[in-house]
Amino acid sequence: MFSQSAGKSPQLPLGAFSVSLNVKDLQKSKEFYEKLGFSQMGGDLKQNYLIMKNGSTLIGIFKGYFEGNILTFNPGWDENAKEVNPFTDVRKIQKKLKADQIKLSTEADENTKGPAYIEFTDPDGNKILIDQHR
Repeated sequence: MFSQSAGKSPQLPLGAFSVSLNVKDLQKSKEFYEKLGFSQMGGDLKQNYLIMKNGSTLIGIFKGYFEGNILTFNPGWDENAKEVNPFTDVRKIQKKLKADQIKLSTEADENTKGPAYIEFTDPDGNKILIDQHR
């Protein structure tokens, strides 16, 4: 399932990419990103999160869900939250990352199927979430 180019590491398909931002005022953030050409494609103000889209660029804005900002990948989805097949299951991604000695802060149960997620940080402390919804 992983492809490799000559002289390069194998590709690891991670799914749709978005940046998840921790915001103080959801309405102000929504209005700000609308000025940048983003429009709401998901979420709910009452639930304290919105998914904003501009072209193929996605930003999730969240109030009170987590600290800091997160790089988010969604295996099995495209940038429109539509299912894609085939896709690389998060558990297979987890195995590869662990084999490459990447320390995970949250692991998926490898004996399950369906929705699951893993979390880790890059060398500079940036949070990364791989969140499979199906």
